[in-house]
Amino acid sequence: MLSPAVTSLNSGPQDSHLCTASMRLEKCWFCSSTIYPGHGLCFVRNDSKPFNFCRSKCHKNFKMKRNPRKVKWTKAYRVLHGKDASIDNIFQFERKRNRPERYDRIVTQRTLRAMNKVDAVRARRAERFHDQRMKCKENNRRRGDKKTLEQQIHLVRSPHDSADLHETAKSFTRSSKIRVFRTVDSSLEG
Repeated sequence: MLSPAVTSLNSGPQDSHLCTASMRLEKCWFCSSTIYPGHGLCFVRNDSKPFNFCRSKCHKNFKMKRNPRKVKWTKAYRVLHGKDASIDNIFQFERKRNRPERYDRIVTQRTLRAMNKVDAVRARRAERFHDQRMKCKENNRRRGDKKTLEQQIHLVRSPHDSADLHETAKSFTRSSKIRVFRTVDSSLEG
């Protein structure tokens, strides 16, 4: 007798809703991207350990003995340096499971609805993660702009107001607002 997974694959047209065709999707050893069937290449070491690569770029970097954690465009680098949200419960749904399961229509419909919810949650979390990273970057940019303005306040103020220059620089450091005064030179009006 055949196992349930094999019978569902070998069943006739009357059981077409049970028939599932699945592709084996591999992960690139170097950059961790998805390798679809018919793509990429496989290198087998002398100890019979296979290494799958998505493209020749990854294979060449592997042959040059580069560490994926130090190459900026790899998934390992992005996770290690906090560029990608890697520790998340959402990723538990994407884990590879090699157990054959018997499918029924209700479970499939619930799974499809849950997949939509998971995609929405993943998108919101990715957006929130991006906003947190950009908020820190924005604060650093503002701090740098403020420091530059403090150092070069003489470029903003006219040379005629040199008496008030020192006083303005002090008031600028106390508050974050910038006040620009327009002075009119009487010799230029005429």
